[in-house]
Amino acid sequence: MVSFLVMMFLCLDNYLEITSIEKKGLLERMAEGPVIGDGGFIFALEKRGYVKAGPWTPEATVEHPDGVRELHREFLRAGSDIMQAFTYYASEDKLVHRGNKAGQSIGMDAINRAAAGLAKEVAAEGDALTLGGISQTPSYLEGGSKEAVQAVFRNQINVFVREQLDFVLCEYFEHIEETEWAIEVCKESGKPVAATMCIGPEGDLSGVSVRDCAVRMVRAGADVIGVNCHFDPFIALKTVSEMKLALEEANLTAFLMCQPIAFHVPDAGKQGFVDLPEFPFGLEPRICTRWDIHKYAREAYELGVRYIGGCCGFEPYHIRAIAEELSVERGRLPAGSEKHSPWGKGLEMHTKPWVRARGNKEFWQNLKPASGRPLNPSMSEPEGGKLNIKQERASTKN
Repeated sequence: MVSFLVMMFLCLDNYLEITSIEKKGLLERMAEGPVIGDGGFIFALEKRGYVKAGPWTPEATVEHPDGVRELHREFLRAGSDIMQAFTYYASEDKLVHRGNKAGQSIGMDAINRAAAGLAKEVAAEGDALTLGGISQTPSYLEGGSKEAVQAVFRNQINVFVREQLDFVLCEYFEHIEETEWAIEVCKESGKPVAATMCIGPEGDLSGVSVRDCAVRMVRAGADVIGVNCHFDPFIALKTVSEMKLALEEANLTAFLMCQPIAFHVPDAGKQGFVDLPEFPFGLEPRICTRWDIHKYAREAYELGVRYIGGCCGFEPYHIRAIAEELSVERGRLPAGSEKHSPWGKGLEMHTKPWVRARGNKEFWQNLKPASGRPLNPSMSEPEGGKLNIKQERASTKN
């Protein structure tokens, strides 16, 4: 009986020691190796019937929490190290913009708190960090003052601080000035700050070069910088490469981050895939295969990018491809690889011999996928026209 009690106390002591150890933070993890982000909640949940295209706002965190929770779990199983709270476009002004009723019927605070709770819940099921993000605002595009725009940001950031999320992110910004304003507010939180702009090699929509954007983001206080959305993985990596060179020339240091879309858009204009006539409902023929994402993950890692994830169009199987490509560097495979053999090896179990012959890396690396649409053009003409940087005030319009 005495020996049994001793054993129980030892087990309890070990348990308390393990649970008292703080998990490694973002910057510590990135210093050790690649960190894998998640994918595109907005597009994924729109396809699942939980988000309305157009406003793209995340009231689903309150209206359909099970849908949001399940997508978090799918990304966690696929290998994501980050559970990013579904707070994209959840600012007060966006939630009442152009006839949107979510700001009145639910409210900014409730949407952001629900998002944070779901992210924390699923992160606790693994060794994931939690993240709260803010995005560009209608207030800025309508000519709002710095004080007014930062007040919008601060209302969201205050929720993330109260909910004790691990770090904060400024993402999906088209203008470096607004990005700097956002970074300044994020720094007030005392948490690590990441910042990504949805720009391509031509720079931001105000005419500021990629290199200048990179330098200004770091000088504003960002610990991690890069790009997200609007452009495909390989255009995005060209942009990040320019950012890296700019930091080296300016003797500045920051981690690099990349979260592109999962659609091939070599024909996109300065505003990326938003300019294409296929946006947003006809993009499926452009979707990246898992093998494209293997290539992206390898090129990103070799470039020095240490936060590697995805944005619109990225599904859990894309994130699994990143985790599998970088499994040696990370020292593990994700749980989602349990039913997925590397480079299609599982096809060796197929009944048809010509399908069995496809169970190898060489086949999938050299495949040129067909669209199945004989009359389709290979490229589209961007429809962006002249850039209208400022927007009319439309928060009360239907």
